[in-house]
Amino acid sequence: MQSDFLRVALQAAEAAGEIVKPLYQSNLEVRTKADKSPVTVADVEAEKRIRALLEENFPTHGFYGEETGERARDAEYLWLVDPIDGTKAFVREYPMFSTQIALMHRGELIVGVSSAPVYGELAYAEKGRGAWLNGHQVKVSSIGSLEQCTVSAGNLKTLARDGKRWKAYGDVVARVDRIRGYGDFLQYHLLASGRIDAALEADVNILDIAALAVIVEEAGGKFTDLEGKPVTLEIDSVLASNGTLHKPLLEALSH
Repeated sequence: MQSDFLRVALQAAEAAGEIVKPLYQSNLEVRTKADKSPVTVADVEAEKRIRALLEENFPTHGFYGEETGERARDAEYLWLVDPIDGTKAFVREYPMFSTQIALMHRGELIVGVSSAPVYGELAYAEKGRGAWLNGHQVKVSSIGSLEQCTVSAGNLKTLARDGKRWKAYGDVVARVDRIRGYGDFLQYHLLASGRIDAALEADVNILDIAALAVIVEEAGGKFTDLEGKPVTLEIDSVLASNGTLHKPLLEALSH
């Protein structure tokens, strides 16, 4: 049985999709934010709708959003929202974008919803209750060796600027069975459902990956930064895996 937290998060994701889908491939005006990332009316209006639903149902909760800012960030419960994670994909008119909604309770992520309305996938999870993708419960793979695994990587600019770590990543690429670059939500949906075995990124923020962290871990995987540290509001990199591969990948990436 779903908690009220998850039920409302799913409603909010659906409401965001109702705004975003009609605006996809509609030649929207694109503005550039201070951090040089793009934003459209779809991003802003979707987040407003999500925020209104969350604040209506949980008025004492905090809110931290990509577009409309934050309120009561130190509250016991904090909602983390990216209305369109993958705005560049949205603008370039390919379907690798999603709505990300997560709930953190005293620093621990407990609910995650990842909705990709155009791609056609909805993943969600709740602490202690498993992970689900398009209505089916999912589990990570059981692959246990780097030589047999498939790794997906995205957002590697920071890693590429670090010569030592870039070489270590190159050694991993040469060692694993397959390397792919699915990016954004997709690599984590694939990981949680056992279709790839690990995913890494070097340039992220908490709003990009909070919901996905819950989904991967509830599917039996492990989710940290590239140094093995747990997910916090300050996270800026990711190593996610089926769990079995986490230690060998951390070791390989640190050489």
